Amino acid sequence: MESELALWVYALLFGVAVFAGFIDAVAGGGGLIALPALLAVGLPEHLALGTNKLQGCFGTLSATFNFARKGYVEWRKIAIGIFFTLLGAILGTLSVLAIDPSFLRFLIPVLLVGIFIYTLFGSNFKTQAKKALMKENAFYIVFGLILGFYDGFFGPGAGSFWTFAMLALIALETKRAVAHTKALNFTSNIVSLSVFIAGGQVLWILGFVMGAGQLIGGYLGAHMVIKKEAGFVRIIFLCVVAATTLKLLYDGIKSLY
Repeated sequence: MESELALWVYALLFGVAVFAGFIDAVAGGGGLIALPALLAVGLPEHLALGTNKLQGCFGTLSATFNFARKGYVEWRKIAIGIFFTLLGAILGTLSVLAIDPSFLRFLIPVLLVGIFIYTLFGSNFKTQAKKALMKENAFYIVFGLILGFYDGFFGPGAGSFWTFAMLALIALETKRAVAHTKALNFTSNIVSLSVFIAGGQVLWILGFVMGAGQLIGGYLGAHMVIKKEAGFVRIIFLCVVAATTLKLLYDGIKSLY
């Protein structure tokens, strides 16, 4: 499959990955750009999901390493979350691999629309709850399974779901919530990637090319500190996601005729 891709596709997706990494560092939601782009250039659904996991691992690994180095990741506290996220991701990835690609062709755009709406209207909740509503172990067991499954099955938006849940339900401080999110995201990404690899659903060269773009974009995004510019980037992000998702919906409807 990779030998069939033109050089311009690699160049385009490298640029997409830079932008996705940049967006992910500034506003979150980079997966909402990378996955639709992979589908838009004609990759089969399972290959797109698997390759997206490979390139996404670069960003989550880099972020997890940086947060851990600064002491924001409490490994003992999230160990149970890592275990159940691992289980959830395995189940989610096995489930999506078992689904017929023709059904995924319609399911993925619908999921993208849902995550886009969430990103547009509901992903800016950053207020820490005054009191925890769940015990941490119970929280990490329940959400590890649910969000691990979701990340293995689909992925985009999982990070913001994790962060919001930590802030709202266990009253975690924002920076630590983001740090723990990255660690748990990396867990589900690497586990899901392993299952996709076993199923032969990863394009290695393209994944590494996009992974390099993710690292560059994440580095640039981390240095974006001007508030006005960050808001402008969010507008561009939403426009790009909307346009790409509409294209996928159009392609799906067109294939019916």
